[in-house]
Amino acid sequence: MKKYCLLVLLLTIVLVMSCKDDKKEETILKGQASIAVDETILPMLQDQVDVFQNKYDAKITLVAKSEGEALNDLFNLKATIAILTRNLTEKEKINFSQKKIVPKITIFARDAIALIGNKSVIDTLVAMEDLVGFLKGEDKSKFKGIVFDNPNSSTSSYLKNLAKISDFPVNGVYSFNSNEEVIKFVSENKGMIGVIGMNWITQPTSKTRKYVDNVKFFSVKGLKSNVYKSPTQNNIAEGTYPLVRDLYIVNCQGFSGLGMGFASFIAGDVGQRIVLKSGLMPIRVPGRKFNVRNEIVNDKE
Repeated sequence: MKKYCLLVLLLTIVLVMSCKDDKKEETILKGQASIAVDETILPMLQDQVDVFQNKYDAKITLVAKSEGEALNDLFNLKATIAILTRNLTEKEKINFSQKKIVPKITIFARDAIALIGNKSVIDTLVAMEDLVGFLKGEDKSKFKGIVFDNPNSSTSSYLKNLAKISDFPVNGVYSFNSNEEVIKFVSENKGMIGVIGMNWITQPTSKTRKYVDNVKFFSVKGLKSNVYKSPTQNNIAEGTYPLVRDLYIVNCQGFSGLGMGFASFIAGDVGQRIVLKSGLMPIRVPGRKFNVRNEIVNDKE
């Protein structure tokens, strides 16, 4: 009986130890992590995660959120990593310091907020002066209506700050739950202007591709400009398109985990190439390698 009990004890110990071995400890390149992502830039981030997981023994789950939801999750410690379309404010940084958290913030790309309309629209020029006036409720003659992805999204916050208002007017401004819904609505309704993250047009999902074919970009004139510019990669790089914002990874893990590894990956050569391919603008443009020959060789001979 004693031998049997001893055998059971040994088997239990071996089983427990094997379970511990199987449980992967999180490091900068290994383990599992969940990241709250601003929904307006989700397509490009999914590409980043796919490549990162193929290279390393890691599993990253992206959770699409509005800007307000992502920040609340960070403050309430429901999330430790978030990808945002703006930096933290000084007030937000103080809020974290009171919780004894020092966020590691990495800037990795520049994005554009795109204004889109139905493909049938003839006038594709929008002056920010007119748009701001509409959002303030001062002039309703220029636009039929403006549609946002979410009342708490980064795009709506951006334009509220630009117009210096706390709330949109009751009439003429609408919101849905996602960029996909905005694209679908604009593609089916003439005269409406949709406000979305440009990434949803440059990298449409299989679900939205048929709707993207029925919309077009508006060219925008800034408040201090005399020219209209479209949200192209070149105009983002030159800073001539007026609705441009920087993208950040906010890492509140407090240890060397996947948040640090993923941030380094996106800010590195491979990650920056993925940003460039997505139609957005990387912070550091990846270099190109050329082979220089001392003589010309006729490969056809």
